[in-house]
Amino acid sequence: MINEQIRDKEIRLIDENGEQLGIVSSREAQKIADERKLDLVKIAPTAKPPVCRIMDYGKYKFDQAKKEKEARKKQKTVDVKELRLSPSIDTHDVQVKVKKANEFLKDGDKVKISIRFRGREIGHSKVGMQIMEDFAKATAEFGVIDKPAKMEGKSLVMFLAPKN
Repeated sequence: MINEQIRDKEIRLIDENGEQLGIVSSREAQKIADERKLDLVKIAPTAKPPVCRIMDYGKYKFDQAKKEKEARKKQKTVDVKELRLSPSIDTHDVQVKVKKANEFLKDGDKVKISIRFRGREIGHSKVGMQIMEDFAKATAEFGVIDKPAKMEGKSLVMFLAPKN
């Protein structure tokens, strides 16, 4: 609440420098704020009596928006990159996928490795598990297993997270 929206009889007043001016009536506080060409802002409405501060509300809102924007810039979103393998993948093809997974892990992204079984391949799910174990060992330098290999429908899925 700002300026005339404040309807309390008595308020604890803090000036623009952070110094307490004591408990005054809201009209008197509004008068002081108007003399200084600033706004009266209620900052602690649940306190007894409520705490109000004299400040430039427009500048305060601008600074808050600027801080939020700066915080969003510094935030790192963790993406999940997916690599698909097959049960009949060759060793060199696995090495190419490992190299790509290591790049993703270096960048701080999580990696989802999935092996899709088609038709009768589902009977050889142990082969897929072995490929997953080898893949995890090959990427151990840059990543750790976030979620171990698990069958989800016709796919075997494992998640790797970057090492800290």
